[in-house]
Amino acid sequence: MSWIESIMYFAGFPIDGSLDVLLSRVQPTTRYFKAKSDYVHEAKSSYVILTPYDGRMDEISASDILFPHRTGNLYKIQHSVYWDEEGEEVAERHISWIRRLYSYMAPFVSMFPRAAYINYRDLAIGMNNKKGYSYMQAKVWVIKYFKNNFDRLVHVKTKKKNKASWSALADNHEEFIQCLSHSNQTSSNIYTPNNSSFPSILQFSIQNLRFNTTETPKPLVIVTPVSESEVQRVILCAKKTGMHVRVRGAGHDYEGLSYVSEVPFVIVDLINLRTINVDVNDKSAWVEAGSTIGELYYRIAEKSKTLGFPAGVCPTVGVGGHFSGGGYGVMLRKYGLAADNIVDARLIDAKGRILDRASMGEDLFWAIRGGGGNSFGLVLAWKIKLVDVPEIVTVFTLDKTLEQNATKLVHRWQYVAPRFHEDLFIRILVSRLNSSNQGGNNQQTIVASFNSIFLGGIDRLLPIMQENFPELGLRREDCIEMSWIESIMYFAGFPTDGPLDVLLSRVQLSTRYFKAKSDYVYQPIPEGGLEGIWRYFFEDEAKSSQVILSPYGGRMDEISASAIPFPHRAGNLYKIQHLVYWDEEGEEVAERHISWIRRLYSYMAPFVSKLPRAAYINYRDLDIGVNNIKGYTSYVQAKVWGIKYFKNNFDRLVHVKTKVDPSNFFRNEQSIPSLTQWKNKGE
Repeated sequence: MSWIESIMYFAGFPIDGSLDVLLSRVQPTTRYFKAKSDYVHEAKSSYVILTPYDGRMDEISASDILFPHRTGNLYKIQHSVYWDEEGEEVAERHISWIRRLYSYMAPFVSMFPRAAYINYRDLAIGMNNKKGYSYMQAKVWVIKYFKNNFDRLVHVKTKKKNKASWSALADNHEEFIQCLSHSNQTSSNIYTPNNSSFPSILQFSIQNLRFNTTETPKPLVIVTPVSESEVQRVILCAKKTGMHVRVRGAGHDYEGLSYVSEVPFVIVDLINLRTINVDVNDKSAWVEAGSTIGELYYRIAEKSKTLGFPAGVCPTVGVGGHFSGGGYGVMLRKYGLAADNIVDARLIDAKGRILDRASMGEDLFWAIRGGGGNSFGLVLAWKIKLVDVPEIVTVFTLDKTLEQNATKLVHRWQYVAPRFHEDLFIRILVSRLNSSNQGGNNQQTIVASFNSIFLGGIDRLLPIMQENFPELGLRREDCIEMSWIESIMYFAGFPTDGPLDVLLSRVQLSTRYFKAKSDYVYQPIPEGGLEGIWRYFFEDEAKSSQVILSPYGGRMDEISASAIPFPHRAGNLYKIQHLVYWDEEGEEVAERHISWIRRLYSYMAPFVSKLPRAAYINYRDLDIGVNNIKGYTSYVQAKVWGIKYFKNNFDRLVHVKTKVDPSNFFRNEQSIPSLTQWKNKGE
């Protein structure tokens, strides 16, 4: 046939038919669909649409035009899925299928980056915010389409049309400062870049070096209010002048959202709001939102040896964000989450009103206990219910390497840890161990650290372990009895016989670059699956990586999935936190380490929760989806990430948000969207 007849052939038209059919802009059929793309460097079997390379494609330089996928590629893959039924649930099922296939393909296709074809557009690999975005944010997806041509694209774009300047939007900050000055706001608590203290104030609570670079967007103003009325004035002035607000407690947001924004913003730093009043008789405490967990534990221990609180193990974490996301700790099998034990709160809403539980109503009070920070208002203080702890608790840490049967022990742990007595909590920390053998040669292995607290003495613990987990081989000499507050020191890595005032420090022992992800496990991972995880730990980027397995069961199985927004309850065996750390600065180093954890995350897909693949909001991960930072985010767009954090509670959170903050004043890249804002913008 002729060349033009071959066009008819590939298009599915009769080759002897009229060529006029090529002029039609109407497809024979229109359906719902989703697509993805890959490039293959090594020969592997696969399916879907495989399009070969070589020939002229190998001869053209990767930089001749922007399209970079040339020599070295065997073929291109187009993954496609189609469906005919309308509805979000149907779409979610089909899109979830192609995402799982895409995850499965990760080991077989291009890496560093995992390349994609721009004409098979796929927003799941990353996207910009509609109103302003950084080089680093755009690079996440652009490098996959254009590889090394990305930087040239940026330079051309910058030359042709200057990057959106902050100046037009930033003019409002002078008006914002004037608004504060007309109130009783203390000028010494207002910092601008012209102030010599500005860098130190900004950097003091940055806990992830990824967001402490010269390229990281900086606030126009930092305000450190010393009273509720000053916080109230900041919110009112920000709303009046159109300033975007980020609220920082102790700076532990995994993606830096409490102190970074791609649009001009001010930081409300709550570092001066740290009053804690413990009422032993009532077994309660009021905790201001700028306090840390360590400060809370210290103040409880000042008053009582038999009261505690079921929050996290890192003492420098702020209670504001921790409680807002749920708050996971080592006593959750006995008492649930921190947010399960909140009985009241004081909050400033989008209208600038200071509300308590009675005046805010039960819907809003429900939403702030696990619905994530900076969505519904600014929480000033929490009233918490303290819990009973024995005078003596027992801790132990047993390290087991691969040579010491670690794989079988981890596999067995999955069956027993969620069923232990609720007084017993054993988590596993998995990492790579570098050592030297007798000949002085370097050896690498995997170590699984079984890290535990038991709310009782050794004599009661040992029979429980012998009956339920004898394989671990726990001995009396492995165990240490101590007070509950000493166990806080133990889990934080401090000497248990040292002064307790180390818990008052807001400075971490070390600050590094890191990236994290999370998962939930419903069925035990087989030994072969665990061995696949271990293989990732032998890669170069994994020298400072860690996977933490934290068991469920006990009280977590008893609390309803809708009691608070945190939905991950009965049915979960354990939660996984994936972590990778590095110490070298630079985009290339960061990209390598982040790519490593993304590949590990892809590998984990068959073994963890599905429809949705659940995640924990306090281990924030922008890879799973983001809002448009200007605030005009649709329900459908936000649901991509929202359902992973909140499952069926997401819809109720959206309705609460729409009611209490319809204009979406409190927002970030993963805040709950307002239906009013979306509908007003026609999205």
